Amino acid sequence: LVNLPIDWLTLAIVGVLVTTGIVTIYTISFLGRGTELTWDQIGFAAIGLTVLLTLMFWDYRSLAGLAPVLMVIGLVLLLPLLPWWADSLPFVSKIFGAYRWLDFGLFQIQPAEVFKLVMIIVGAKYISRFDQLTFRATLGYLALVVVPVGMIIAQPDLGTASVVAVIGAGLFLAARPSARVVLLLFAVLLIGSGLVLTNLQDYQRQRLETFFNPSADPQNAGYNVLQAKIAIGSGGLTGQGFGQGSQTVLNFLPVAHTDFIFAGFAEATGFIGSMTLIGLYVMLIFRILRVASITNDRFGSLMAIGIGTKLFFQTFVHIGMNLGLLPVTGIPLPFVSHGGTALIVDLALIGILQSIYIRHWRIGWRTR
Repeated sequence: LVNLPIDWLTLAIVGVLVTTGIVTIYTISFLGRGTELTWDQIGFAAIGLTVLLTLMFWDYRSLAGLAPVLMVIGLVLLLPLLPWWADSLPFVSKIFGAYRWLDFGLFQIQPAEVFKLVMIIVGAKYISRFDQLTFRATLGYLALVVVPVGMIIAQPDLGTASVVAVIGAGLFLAARPSARVVLLLFAVLLIGSGLVLTNLQDYQRQRLETFFNPSADPQNAGYNVLQAKIAIGSGGLTGQGFGQGSQTVLNFLPVAHTDFIFAGFAEATGFIGSMTLIGLYVMLIFRILRVASITNDRFGSLMAIGIGTKLFFQTFVHIGMNLGLLPVTGIPLPFVSHGGTALIVDLALIGILQSIYIRHWRIGWRTR
């Protein structure tokens, strides 16, 4: 391993982020649930590490040939979660009014999280076939993105749908399409946004209203955002220490181990800890973009861009909603928030990134 051209800095950053998540989950969980949730997260991290190592030593270029199969598998996994028949299926789990999980007894899986990985591979494969995206090729690409995004919105899961859509848009823009094609995409986005806004669920509409005025209903709709801001503010410069923050330990901050884990971490470590965490994400994104820039293989470069887009967008939105700067969408903080499918997918993406990096140097596409 020592002699392989591995990007050790990226692996170190990811290791620190995963460890930070495990420690934070253990110390901010309410009424002793920290131990249970922590062991869950350690188990997810172990599975994710196995997947990372497997993909790291596997030639990423073989994923291009698997793209059609992965697309079919991804859509098949999303299909049972459509609300028209989800209630009649015993293995579909409904939580907080949404059909987002497939429960097979021994394990649960969140197909929409898996589709983030699928979108990166399928999108990169499709775009890499063209030197320049034509109008017709763009229509085909839009279908690849719009169909799964629509299925995820129907669950309903607007947050994850937005991540998949942004991944698709990031890959599309990386292909440097013509101005006419960009205008087509913009028109589709406008129409799609209008359709989404006019068909929001009650709780989603409430979240938007809360975003614009969280103090209007501080005991109900605006409670989460206000408590998150209080938790972040109470951290001060150096924080109250892990397991010492009143907002998280006393359960004033709901779902502190998932949707609002940044607020819980900020309360424990303060401004210095929060900025350090943000700095790690900035370093990670730059490392990912570096891989995209040094790789001459277009498929690999596009996948690296998709990975960077996904991690940047999720980090930006999660922190933004914790600060009250963006609507609450339930998007997890990569590598840190509690969640099996999300953590395993994120570690799988790092494995693919390492595979791209290793093969760049070993094949000798460019001198170091």
